[in-house]
Order: sequence, then structure tokens, then C-alpha cells
Amino acid sequence: MINPIFGAYCRIYQTVFKLALPLLPYRSPEILEHVGEIPDVMKREGIKKPLVVTDKSVRGLGLTKTLEESLARAGFEFEIFDGVVANPTTKNAEEAKALYVSSGCDCLIAFGGGSPMDCAKCVGALVAKPKKKPGQLKGILRVRKRIPTLFAVPTTAGTGSETTLACVIVDSETRHKYAINDFPLIPRYAVLDPEVTATLPPFVTATTGLDALTHAVESYIGKSGNRSTRKDAVDAVRLVFSSLGRAVEDGKHDMEARRDMLRAAHLAGRSFTKAYVGYVHAMAHALGGKYDIPHGLANAVILPYVLREYGRAAEKKLAELAAASGVVTGGLSDAEAAERFILAIEDMNKRFGIPEKIDAVRREDIPEMAGYAYREALPLYPVPVMWDREQLERMFCVIGGLEK
Repeated sequence: MINPIFGAYCRIYQTVFKLALPLLPYRSPEILEHVGEIPDVMKREGIKKPLVVTDKSVRGLGLTKTLEESLARAGFEFEIFDGVVANPTTKNAEEAKALYVSSGCDCLIAFGGGSPMDCAKCVGALVAKPKKKPGQLKGILRVRKRIPTLFAVPTTAGTGSETTLACVIVDSETRHKYAINDFPLIPRYAVLDPEVTATLPPFVTATTGLDALTHAVESYIGKSGNRSTRKDAVDAVRLVFSSLGRAVEDGKHDMEARRDMLRAAHLAGRSFTKAYVGYVHAMAHALGGKYDIPHGLANAVILPYVLREYGRAAEKKLAELAAASGVVTGGLSDAEAAERFILAIEDMNKRFGIPEKIDAVRREDIPEMAGYAYREALPLYPVPVMWDREQLERMFCVIGGLEK
């Protein structure tokens, strides 16, 4: 059970951030609709040489080809760092930063899913703070300097990282996963081009789409949202329920569904960067850091368990999401509507082949992961109800298919 004094401190902390929200320098990136628009913007801004930050899978699929050809036609030299791993590490960021500096680059293009974007943001932070290591920048508002112009080109519709102030990185030595949060990390430009998502495998399309759903749901049910964040979250949930199935099942041809999912991820990112997330993310980050489980997959598995465990504390808002997304049409109590919403998420998971448990979880790792999740969530995340380490250990056992 949470210590009442600490619990009160957490709620005061979260309330201060909520009240300060209108005064904080949030900004939205300028939206570009095609990768080919990037060189024109670079010319306009006087940029000479970008570093493209991506991973070998994205590059191997040929997804960066259009960008590379557009830059070459426009006369730009560029460097490519394609060493980003699934859960980007401090080593990734430091290697990319070294290439950025040695090659004389003056801007960053993050091309891929959340991992390349997180890595590129960390590179930007290290360029802005050349005497700092990534671990010295973790937490809130520790960058405080403008980073190089950052273009974010999402190849997955899930993380919403193209609009957030968060960079999540794994310490290469300890495997601890942590966040760097500061306003300069919000990309200057977001390129929402459905064509670059068209070759995504169906399972990746599903898990990243469910990542977007998790962002929207956690943002909506938390205690720090406002009218704007709640509207973005509701719109994102509607788009996921209406378009994710089509994107998974006919994603190579249904560009409207792909475009809708990019929009959903963007809206969800815009919502949670202000209203924050909750225990689903705290647990997923711990699992990703320990076992390299893809973040979207971890979120998809964990989400229904955490929502159900919140119980009455989240019922009213989950019932509102159930109505807004068309899962229910009225005549039910909040508890019944909330349960229908959770069942709808579980049905999507089954439809897309998401496992019910995470088999990689080892009992001996649970106390450590629970500690990481506990420290990440509190005092920052405005969760519907606060859990202590013991409760988090129990949830890791449930998700891992282990009995506590």
C-alpha cells in the first residue's frame, strides 16, 4: 500500500504540472505530407548536411530510398546512421553523435519507428549539451537548449514520437530504460507520409497501432488531462477502432487506413505528451529494458490487465471511451461499459495474434523491474490509482503467467 504522505505528495506534484500546462512551451511540429518535401524545407532553413538516423531493417526494406534520392537530387550531402536497435541504447546515441560531429552535420532526420526517433532526440540533446552523458539528462527539463533541426519521419503508426518531448533510452551497461523529457526535443517537422508505412508487416502494423491506442487510453484516464488532450485522445481511439483492422489486413493498398493510423498516432502523441501515461508504459519500459521486447507488443499485452486492475477508479472514463469508439451504444452501467471496452481490446489482440502473456518474464527479475516501474510512474504519472512495488510485482507475475 502506498504511504499516504507520499501519495499526497504525488498528487500535489501532478496537480502543479496540470495547472502549469497552459504556461509551458509546448508546440506542435509543422506537418509535411511527403518525404520529398524535406529538401525544400532544408533549403529554406539554410541547412547544409543532415544525419539520417534509422535502423538496418528500415533501410534494408528500401524505405529510406525516396529520401536519399530526394536529398541527392536537391544537391545535399548526407550521412546515414543505421545502427539503431529495437530499444535504442546510450551506445547507439553516442555513436550517432560522434558521426554527426565528425561529418559536420547540422540537422537530424529520424526515419523509422519510435526507436530511431528516440535515438535521434538523444543525439540532439547530446549535441546541445556536448559535455553531458545521456544519464545526466534523464528526467525532466535537463536539456534546456535548442537542439539541431529535427525532422521526424514515422514509418510506423504508433509511437507518436514525432510530436512528443520524450526520448526513451536504455543504459548500455545497466540495461535500465529511462526517459529524457524536455521541450527542445519536440521535432520541428513531422512527415506523415502513408507510403512509407505501406510495407510494414501486418503484425508490426498491429502492435504499433495498439501502442497508439495505449497512449490515447492512458492519457484519457489519467488525472492530468484537459479538454484539448481528452479530445485528441478520443479522436485517436476512434481512428484506431475504425482503421487499424483495415491497415493490418490490407495495408499495402488501403492508404486511407494508413493515413488514419498515422493521424491517430500523432493525436495520441500530442495528448500524452501533455497528460502523460501510466502503469502500462512504466511496466512496458521495464520489460523492454530487460528483455528487448518491442514496446508496442509489450503495451498491447499489458493494457487490458492494467485497465481491469484499476477497477472503479477508471470505470467512468473507460465507459466514455467505449461510447465514443462505438463499442457500446448506451443502456449500460459504467462498470459494464468499461468491461466491454476492455473486452474489445482483448478481441483486437486475439484478432491480430497478440499473445496473452509475455513468456520471457523470469521470476527472479520481477523485483528489479517492479522497482524500475515504480520509480518511473511516481510521482510523475497521474495514474487513476497508485500502486506500490508489491502490487507491481503481482502485475508482472500476472503478465508473465507466473503465480505470485
